Amino acid sequence: MTLIEKVKANLILEHDKDDELLEMYIDAAISYAESYQHLKEGYYSENTMSPVTEQAIIMLSSHFYESRDGSTGGFFADTAIAGHQARETINNLLRLDKDWKV
Repeated sequence: MTLIEKVKANLILEHDKDDELLEMYIDAAISYAESYQHLKEGYYSENTMSPVTEQAIIMLSSHFYESRDGSTGGFFADTAIAGHQARETINNLLRLDKDWKV
């Protein structure tokens, strides 16, 4: 299963109309992960992602898609701290594969 297929499954999205948008969000999420983990840009185009990092990418891409208007926390927008909770969870996952060099 490709990364876009996994993101679409996570979103319960069955159409292809937003695939270009999703690819953009996936690219942004991968870039965020590489930066957060102190890896060189393009690292994941040459190296395999761990399941933990892949899950963070799926979650972050989904969060970008669900809150694309910038005014909501996505699917769980009924709570004021939904966006913060999503980012905290994603960062905790990414932290597991972080390169901790000083």
